[in-house]
Amino acid sequence: MKHHKVNILGTPISSLTMDELFSDWEAVIKEGKKAQVSITPVNSILAARATARVQEIYKHAEYVLCDGVPVKWASDFLGDPIKERITGLDVLPRIFPFASRHDFSIFLLGASPGVAETLKAVMEAKHPGVKIVGTFVPPFRAVFSKEENQEMIDAINAVKPDILLVSLTAPKQDIWIAENLAKLDTHIAIGIGGAFEVAAGMIQRAPLWMQKSGLEWFYRFLQEPKRMFRRYFVEAPVFIPLILKQRFSKRSGRL
Repeated sequence: MKHHKVNILGTPISSLTMDELFSDWEAVIKEGKKAQVSITPVNSILAARATARVQEIYKHAEYVLCDGVPVKWASDFLGDPIKERITGLDVLPRIFPFASRHDFSIFLLGASPGVAETLKAVMEAKHPGVKIVGTFVPPFRAVFSKEENQEMIDAINAVKPDILLVSLTAPKQDIWIAENLAKLDTHIAIGIGGAFEVAAGMIQRAPLWMQKSGLEWFYRFLQEPKRMFRRYFVEAPVFIPLILKQRFSKRSGRL
């Protein structure tokens, strides 16, 4: 589980290949351990910089993945290159054959009503024998009540999944996992973001050339302009100046 992490604006981003990541997860599950996985795009890193609570969650999460070309570029620019960009959209399709191969079970928590059930049906058809043991859609709200939270925990613990996939948007999903992992009868808890809809075929992913050239964000914006406007046109533009400041602060010995 120990691996190198790269400091991006105070958030430690895991430097792993996809193969190393899944090998680690296999060991965590087979050894009966627990691990939190946060998939961190630019907006999550900025949220962590602005909120000490979120920053602490990422500092203590076992895996904090490089979701996005700008995060990978930042690590290169800072002189500590992250091995591989690992997005939620890349991780999710690999989880189901991985789980099927090792007889690990999966629980789907979150997304809009009907999405998890659609994803379950799609993946069961695509990967016969995969054990998707439950789905649960919590109410859409900023903070769950004590009763709502307990209902979520009870639904998960009733089936004891090896892998819990949480789609509540970041960093909300990361906060929820951090606050509840000790109470959950699961091993790997992953904040997967909006990947359910894409893996279920409900939203189209950007073409490969756009993924590789760093333009996937623009494709997502065109699909969901209202939801993505703030992320890409309010939050993201401040990222580059902050990275420049980190690099030159490091050179002058102030970081």
